[in-house]
Amino acid sequence: MDRVALVTRSDAQSSRLKHIFASLAARGIDALPAIFDEEHAGEVRAQLLECDGVLVWVDPLSERKTRAVLDPLLREIASRGIWVSAHPDTILKMGTKEVLYRTRALGWGADTRLYRTPEAFRAEFPRCLEQAGPRVLKQKRGNGGQGVWKVESLANGLVRVLEGARGSMPEDIALDEFVIRCGIYFWNDGLIVDQPFQPRLPDGMIRCYAAADRVVGFGHQLIKALIPPPPEGPDAPHAQPGPRIMHPASAPQFAKLKTLMESDWVPKMMQHLGLARDELPVVWDADFLYGPKDAAGDDTYVLCEINVSSVFPVPDDAPDAIADEAAARLKKRRGPS
Repeated sequence: MDRVALVTRSDAQSSRLKHIFASLAARGIDALPAIFDEEHAGEVRAQLLECDGVLVWVDPLSERKTRAVLDPLLREIASRGIWVSAHPDTILKMGTKEVLYRTRALGWGADTRLYRTPEAFRAEFPRCLEQAGPRVLKQKRGNGGQGVWKVESLANGLVRVLEGARGSMPEDIALDEFVIRCGIYFWNDGLIVDQPFQPRLPDGMIRCYAAADRVVGFGHQLIKALIPPPPEGPDAPHAQPGPRIMHPASAPQFAKLKTLMESDWVPKMMQHLGLARDELPVVWDADFLYGPKDAAGDDTYVLCEINVSSVFPVPDDAPDAIADEAAARLKKRRGPS
C-alpha cells in the first residue's frame, strides 16, 4: 500500500482536509498527517522519508513564517525519489506574482509590467500611471492582499492608494513618497508586478480549481479588496467580502472559462514555463477577474493570481480528482508491475 503524507501547519488545518484523506483511503492509499514546524523539521523529515509521496498544504506566509526551512526539506525528499506535490521549483515557476508577467501574452493577461529594481520602478511607474490610468501593484510573494495596492493619480503629484489587506483605508500620498515606501518589495530577490485596475472588480472573482491540467470546479466570490470601504468603515457588514459560492466543473456559466483553461491556457502555460504535466500540482487554482466584454458581448477574463501552496477549501468534486491524480502519479513512480 502506498503511503502519502499531507503536510500542514497545524492539526486544525489537517482536519479540514478530511475529505481528501477519505478519497485517498478509498483508493488504497494510506494517508497520514504531517504537522510541519521549523523547530521540529528533523522529526518531520524522518516521517516523510517513510512515505511514497508528499502533498503539501503550507501557507507560504502564515504567522509571519516563510518556507526557508520547508523548501530545502522538500527538495531533499524529492531527490530521494519521493513524489512531492507541489515541488518548490514548481511553486517558483507558477506560484508567484511573476507568472502574471511571464504569461501575459497567453490570452489571460493584460497590460502587465514588471519592475525588478527600485530604480526601474522609480523611472517607469510614474509615466505608466499617467498614461494608462489606475494600476494595481503586487509584490512577488504574499497573501491576504498584503503588498497589493490600487494606485490612482490625483493632482499636484499626489496619488490615492489602497492596499488589498482587509481593514485597509484609502490614503492620499505624494507619489514620490509611495515609490520609496514600495522599496521593501525588492528585498530578498523581490519585484513588483504592475497590472491595469479592472473596473469590473465589483462583479467578483472567479477561482478556477484544477487537478493537474483538468478543471475540477469553480468558486465565485464578491470581494471588497481594492474597493474603498463605506463611510462606516472597513468593519461594516457591507464592507466585508461575500462567501465563496462553489460550483462544479460543469457549471454552465463558466463553460467558456473551463474550455479556455483546459484547451488553451494551461497547455500554453506549461510550455511557456517549461513544466511537464507530472510537475503540475495535484491541486492548484487560478483567480480571475472579469475583463471588458468582447465584441460579441461575452465575458473576458484576466488572471490576477495563481495559488499553489495552500489551496483550500475546494469544490465537492475536487477530493476525488486529487486522489485520482495522486494515485496515478504514485503508480507511475512505481513503474510497470
